[in-house]
This record gives sequence, C-alpha cells and structure tokens, in this order.
Amino acid sequence: MSNKNIWYLPGPFHQYQEDVKALAKASGLRIVDASVTESREDAADEVPDVTVKELPKVLLIDGGSSSIDIDAFRAELESVGLIVESFADQALVRPEGDLGPIADRLFQVFEAVNAGVESLIRERDGEVEKVNALQLQVDGLLQQVDKAGQMDAEAKEIADLKAKLDEAKVPYRANASKESLEKLVADLPKG
Repeated sequence: MSNKNIWYLPGPFHQYQEDVKALAKASGLRIVDASVTESREDAADEVPDVTVKELPKVLLIDGGSSSIDIDAFRAELESVGLIVESFADQALVRPEGDLGPIADRLFQVFEAVNAGVESLIRERDGEVEKVNALQLQVDGLLQQVDKAGQMDAEAKEIADLKAKLDEAKVPYRANASKESLEKLVADLPKG
C-alpha cells in the first residue's frame, strides 16, 4: 500500500512565486527536490500548480553593445573579497590600487565598525579598572568593619568583666587591661 503523498518539485524552492512549503502542507504533501533524485516512488497524482519567478533583466547600454568593463567589475569584486577576508581575520587591510566605489564604501564601513569596536573595548577596559578600584575600596571598608566589630566585641567583654567585678564589689583600675580583669574575675569566689 503506497501513500502517494510526495511532490517531486525541482529546486531551489525559492525560485517559485508561490510559497511551495505552505502549499505542500495545505495539500498534505511532502516535497522532495526532483533535481537530486531520480526516483518518483509514491509521487502524488495531484500537485499544486506553481510558477517560476521571472529573472531580472540586464539592461545593456547603447542598444546591445555593452560599455560595461567586466575586468573592472572583477577587480572590484576581488577587492571586496580581500576587504571582507581581512575584516574576518580582524586585521582590516586596504587593498592596493583603485578599489572602485563599492569596495571603497565597504572599506569605509568596516573602518567605522572597527573604530566603534575599539571605542567599546576602551570603554569596557575603563569600566573594569573602575570596578577593580571600587572592589579595593569595598575590601578596605570590610576590613575596617571587621576590626570595628572585633573592637566592639572586646569592649563588650571588658564591660561584662567590669560588671561582674562591680557586683562582687572588687576594686579595679579604670584603665585595667582585659587580661588583668579576667584574672580578677577568675579569682572571685565561686558562689
């Protein structure tokens, strides 16, 4: 049993005025490029009609005798290729000689793109330096906070020791060190 749902259509499919993929989907068909396969197995009996797009017409100057310089076009195309390759290699190089208007404009555009990218790189690097400087400041402030926190903890411990000594009515010097206060508290009778 065969499905007969294949539409053998010569490619490329963009050469048709109609959207052949949409037509195939709407008709329940599967498109196979007829130019790449000789088989016509399961070919659909009824397929949509399509028309090939018209090719653009080339206008010749002087009623058929062309004044177009093919060698100049080839040279300009070669210049365009060299410019594109150098840009892709991230080392934009202007080819020697007369580039022609298209190649010259392309080179100008790529130069502008390179200048923009270099400006962004410089700006990014400047921002990285700012971030690094700010990080150093933050680290310094965090160290200060840690030291202040340690000092506060030590001041609280000294206050607690003095409170215990005051409660036990043990005299001590006002500027006594933490170690001497700890010794006095250790000597208190356990009660």
